[in-house]
Amino acid sequence: MELLDDKMRVWLESAKFVKSIPGVYVLYNRSKEPIFVGETNNLEKTFTNYLDTEFDGNGCMQKTSFYQRVFTNNQKQEKMELIKIIKNETGNYPSCNSEIEIKSS
Repeated sequence: MELLDDKMRVWLESAKFVKSIPGVYVLYNRSKEPIFVGETNNLEKTFTNYLDTEFDGNGCMQKTSFYQRVFTNNQKQEKMELIKIIKNETGNYPSCNSEIEIKSS
């Protein structure tokens, strides 16, 4: 499942080369299932933090093997659209976006 126009990239090999611009991103597990949709004002800073802290002990996000990203200045809307697409295609919200399940309950 490729949600974005950007090809799916291997996490550890290429995450450190992301540009420092606003965007949204989808993290995937080894089975290429979307596990998290995030937004940021600076993709480079966010991804560097994830790499440096190994997702800060977040066991769910530590399952990341691949990612996609899109550069946009409308991060919130793009993130919600991606989550809606994932929910429609898989029947589930991304497993690491726990705040969405709380809001939708």
